[in-house]
Amino acid sequence: MNKKDKENISNRDKALSSGKGLGWASNVYFIGIGGIGMSALARYFVANGKQVAGYDKTPSEITKTLQDLDIEVHFNDNVSHIGSKYLNPDATLVVYTPAIPKDHSELNYFRTNGFQVLKRSTVLGEITKQTTCLAVAGTHGKTTTTSILGHLLKECDVPVTAFLGGISENYNSNLILNGTEVTVVEADEFDRSFLTLSPDLACITSMDADHLDIYGDASELVKTFEDFSKCVKPNGKLFVRNGLPLDGITYGIENHSDYSAQNVRIENGSYVFDVRTPNGLYKDFKFNLPGRHNLSNAIIALAMSVEYGLPHPQLAKGLASYKGVKRRFTYQIKTDDFVFIDDYAHHPEEINAVHQAVREMYPSKKVLAVFQPHLYTRTRDFADGFAESLSKFDEVVLLDIYPARELPIEGVTSNWLLEKIKNPNKKLILKSELINEIKISDAQIILTLGAGDIGEEVKHIKEAFSIAN
Repeated sequence: MNKKDKENISNRDKALSSGKGLGWASNVYFIGIGGIGMSALARYFVANGKQVAGYDKTPSEITKTLQDLDIEVHFNDNVSHIGSKYLNPDATLVVYTPAIPKDHSELNYFRTNGFQVLKRSTVLGEITKQTTCLAVAGTHGKTTTTSILGHLLKECDVPVTAFLGGISENYNSNLILNGTEVTVVEADEFDRSFLTLSPDLACITSMDADHLDIYGDASELVKTFEDFSKCVKPNGKLFVRNGLPLDGITYGIENHSDYSAQNVRIENGSYVFDVRTPNGLYKDFKFNLPGRHNLSNAIIALAMSVEYGLPHPQLAKGLASYKGVKRRFTYQIKTDDFVFIDDYAHHPEEINAVHQAVREMYPSKKVLAVFQPHLYTRTRDFADGFAESLSKFDEVVLLDIYPARELPIEGVTSNWLLEKIKNPNKKLILKSELINEIKISDAQIILTLGAGDIGEEVKHIKEAFSIAN
């Protein structure tokens, strides 16, 4: 490396450490660009005039939408596929996700050739440093809460950028862009990445055990959430769901929290409720997503919006127009005789939340749940919890475990999980048998659940049953 190269890298690193951010880079290259969080960042940099390209393992709907934005994406891990402009370390920032294996040749090329190589969470932290940051943490509810909060701020015309961990139904995107003074972000506990943030307002929705492959045990996870609570700026505010072992502004449903939903009722399939705040009661909010867990997410988004300073009439109007996030209790078919709902639930508590929602909306109808377990470690760690939550449905169909980044673990299979389910109406099938299995059932409500590639089956099921209905 010559003297000029060393000077450029030194200046670049000084810009980062001084808090001047990422402005030095005219090009941004993503390794793992098809991930939901990575693709939101890619869209953000395009909107800010940067040249963007990247690698991902497989083509997907997300990579197609990025290519439609003229982002170059390739699917072979090979340095020769990287465009020449991205091979200049003085002008190119490299962003990667922790899911990328350590022997990835492109990642190692950038690391050994003087490039600034940063984790997605670090880049997000750098972006938020220049803004008023509202961060949403918790093992469940992050994506829905973040998207409600981003939508409310945009509807109140706040100059906000919201990075979402799912595709918003309102914007058909994982990025809400209305300005750059405020950022709304998911504070992800996976590999402790949320500790790079320093939010002005933050909330913690839940601290159930998860990611035990990273944390080892639940107490270590709780400790990390405590560490996150200390990342809030000195004059900032922390909100916590009532009952969590942390100090902060509390929120809940029909309890004595600082912010709570009161007088909750269901009218035409929507929640109508009042919001009690420290400054009084505000009446007749409407929210269209089913499930108490979603109502809880709406309350914390409203609480953070009120503390930010937004007016109640606009918030009520914004909440009523919120449509949800794809694969979060998403109605695919909704008729009087047949309902098909798809949900990302991949943890026992999330499955319990879906069960509560569907029983509240359809108390007398028969429900078939199709579940694809996600990760061998998660299936092993929560097998009894999965069995208990799945047993509550009238019928259960299991698919094989979706491995994602993992290798098989001996003895941990869907058949092993099936044996634990205390429900006589249970079956393990192949994905290719799924539509026929649903046709055989007399259930009026069909649920597909899981974080793997079960989402790819949804369109086929919808097609088959839309014709029938």
